[in-house]
Amino acid sequence: MSTKSDLAHVQLFDSLSDDEKALLVSQMEEVSFASGQMLFRHGDPGDAAFIVSSGAVELFIEDSTGERVVFETANAGDFFGELSLLDGEPRSASALAISETRALRIDRADLETLFSKHPASALRVLRVVAKRLRHADRLLGVRTSALSPNEAIDDGLTPLQKLSDAAAAFSGTFAFLMLHAVWFSVWIGLNVAAARGIINPSWAFDEYPFGLLTMVVSLEAIFLSCMVLISQDRQAAKERIRSDVEYAANIRAGLEVTQLHVKLDRNQEQIAQRLATLEAALRSK
Repeated sequence: MSTKSDLAHVQLFDSLSDDEKALLVSQMEEVSFASGQMLFRHGDPGDAAFIVSSGAVELFIEDSTGERVVFETANAGDFFGELSLLDGEPRSASALAISETRALRIDRADLETLFSKHPASALRVLRVVAKRLRHADRLLGVRTSALSPNEAIDDGLTPLQKLSDAAAAFSGTFAFLMLHAVWFSVWIGLNVAAARGIINPSWAFDEYPFGLLTMVVSLEAIFLSCMVLISQDRQAAKERIRSDVEYAANIRAGLEVTQLHVKLDRNQEQIAQRLATLEAALRSK
């Protein structure tokens, strides 16, 4: 039997007065569910909320790979399904009784009766719902990122990795080629001109065959090749991430198609049952 004490510790209604709770209790329906029974599925029409009197209900969604992700277990005194009750939108999650469960069912008509006789109770109920939504937004803000996987990796780069990427990117440009052409021309021209007395001989610092230039260029090639290899390894890691993201998107698309087939099959079964009921009713006449 539904009693006012069932609402005493429910956050959604703890701000209601005793008269308001008594009115709401008189309108509610007590329902029972066996262990393993589905209360509703994700995407089902939602026009009622539930308060658990005894037992436990598991609220879950399925991720992109089809695995069940449990985000809450409603025990005695907990409530769930209030969003669909208020906005009439489809269920955002599935609910499964994981033990013998008794619950109080509140439909939209029950709340309309309460709000029509006690208008101030609507603001109190909506205030509690708003707090839960803000809490969910904060959790989502912590667990999700607006950055793409590649951008998230770029944010965690070390200074050496950033330098490697910059060096690899610059080494493949026309400016890099022209810079070295000018550098080599000035280096060789200055030393040749000094060696032939065209300019002050004391300016010659690396005479033919330009051993210092050879050493500097060799060292540059070693460091540049290492940086290019480091950058290529990171690019390969990005490609793997991109492949994983595309794979997950394909899996998600396949699951959505499967869910559509399941819904169509369920609707077909319901239509067949209704037709069978109508046929039986017509035959009885």
